[in-house]
Amino acid sequence: MLKVRQAIGISLGSIASAKLRSGLTTLGIVIGIAAVVANVSLGESFNVFFEEEINAQGSNFVIIYSQEPNLFYNNELQIIKKTPGISGVSPIKQQLGEVTYFSQKKNVDIVGVTGDYEDTANIIMESGSFISDQDAFSATIGSKVANEKFDRNISARSSIDITLRLEGGRTVTRKFKVKGIIESLDTSFGGGGIDRDTSIFIPVSTINQMLEEDDFSAFFAMSNNLEDLEVVSDEVDKRLARNFGVSSRDIDDEDAKPYTIFNQADILEQTNQLANSLKNFLVVVALISLLVGSIGIMNIMLVTVTERTREIGIMKALGFSGTDILLLFLIESIIISLFGGLLGVGVGVGGAYAVTSLLKLPFLYSPYIFVSGLIVAVIVGVAAGVYPANKAAKLAPVDALRHE
Repeated sequence: MLKVRQAIGISLGSIASAKLRSGLTTLGIVIGIAAVVANVSLGESFNVFFEEEINAQGSNFVIIYSQEPNLFYNNELQIIKKTPGISGVSPIKQQLGEVTYFSQKKNVDIVGVTGDYEDTANIIMESGSFISDQDAFSATIGSKVANEKFDRNISARSSIDITLRLEGGRTVTRKFKVKGIIESLDTSFGGGGIDRDTSIFIPVSTINQMLEEDDFSAFFAMSNNLEDLEVVSDEVDKRLARNFGVSSRDIDDEDAKPYTIFNQADILEQTNQLANSLKNFLVVVALISLLVGSIGIMNIMLVTVTERTREIGIMKALGFSGTDILLLFLIESIIISLFGGLLGVGVGVGGAYAVTSLLKLPFLYSPYIFVSGLIVAVIVGVAAGVYPANKAAKLAPVDALRHE
């Protein structure tokens, strides 16, 4: 009986005698395995990136958005404030405004908040301080507004003019003293969906006074601790639903409520679902590439069987059994796939590292990706080699020896 070591030696010799053909055969496997490894690794990197981005603004926040105009007022603010487990809440009013600094005018997002926003949104100051509830015409500005928006950098204690447009086309302009600059966290998930780097924060009472309004567009709240976040978020939801006349049986129906409420866990779940869906789609595409590669191996192995028909006849005449022939060609198919798998894993890891470096994402690689890639390669090799190997094993010695 043919030993596995002997079969491996014969198979390596056969592969070496047709280097170009063997190399081209492995190409489909290399591409398929590389795509699978890269996509799995990138999917994990995106999940960690999203989690870090969201955690940068705090870990126990609740956000409530209005879906209708003129919905949120001081009454709703008090309802949220009085909800057990809420440690702080800031109303939000946002509008695009025109900012003038040293005669230079730029459009900037103007966000009205209260002093509680500093803690609830996990604001860290680069210089100066955040606006307080006692301020009127003070502003705290994002780092990009301070350092990149205008030709001259804005510093704490600088003066800026903010112009807002009212309904009907009228405008109102007020002078503000810059109270502080917010430190950039390089995160795209700002508190309440606000990019703190590119925004200017002023007291919500002031922005409403300028706009001649008294409503809010959203609330950004914080629970006492992360463990109670879901319970607190549900309680806020129930109280607001009752306030707006939504029945208890419809509280889980988002279409029945004039507002949207979600917390950190909800955002993480949604972003992870998005990342996983994208990863799964790309993995399916990669598996299709693997399937094409396995068909390529099968075709080459069938050609090899045909070319080596006389050799198979001689081997059988010398006493090799059908099982020996089956093992020989099956091992040859596995070796080709395994070699392609090793290259594919290397290419996939290198590709994932290049992409994460380019996008400034955390690079994640675990041994299970390496092992999984090789296991998939072996499975492909077995699947692609079974039919050709079985065909070779069933060749009759006399017919094989007559083959030219």
